[in-house]
Amino acid sequence: MAHPTQLGFQDAASPVMEELLHFHDHALMIVFLISTLVLYIIVAMVSTKLTNKYILDSQEIEIVWTVLPAVILILIALPSLRILYLMDEINDPHLTIKAMGHQWYWSYEYTDYEDLNFDSYMIPTQDLTPGQFRLLETDHRMVVPMESPIRVLVSAEDVLHSWAVPSLGVKMDAVPGRLNQIAFIASRPGVFYGQCSEICGANHSFMPIVVEAVPLEHFQNWSSLMLEDA
Repeated sequence: MAHPTQLGFQDAASPVMEELLHFHDHALMIVFLISTLVLYIIVAMVSTKLTNKYILDSQEIEIVWTVLPAVILILIALPSLRILYLMDEINDPHLTIKAMGHQWYWSYEYTDYEDLNFDSYMIPTQDLTPGQFRLLETDHRMVVPMESPIRVLVSAEDVLHSWAVPSLGVKMDAVPGRLNQIAFIASRPGVFYGQCSEICGANHSFMPIVVEAVPLEHFQNWSSLMLEDA
């Protein structure tokens, strides 16, 4: 959950998000070093009146400033490609959930169960209880077991939407007539918030996503109660 004056990302709640945080820090350090070097060269060029003839015409320095950027790009590209493949990997999911975007709410269907589906609407501000977050709470949460591979099939019924939960490192477009899939593993119990990340109309800001990760035993109890209510 993000908080006021926060500068960095939300705490990672999945292995993929931890990898993304490490890559962000890695790339940021490279950018910081390049910026420092360029700033030093600019200050040196402006503040000194001395000229070195070997810098004005030198094969060696041209080789360096051609090869060095290529090496830096490789150092950024290789970890990036690794994470891209990790994010696309879906190995034997324990649970499959279909998330459908509507104007302006989400509906969830647990496809491994015969009749477990529900709509998830934002709770209006006047109905919030103390401790709940404005514009982020829903009347029904998407409950998943922790430390289990979860596959989410994402689609939409009307216009483009996007199912995104930052702390889990997942974001997938919901396209009408198309079924996209994304996978995650919740590495710890908790409640994780997200929002539609594709402008989808007047109430785009009012269709939050709430994922609650619980131990497997609690998930089984929850699913049994939901099936009884259905």
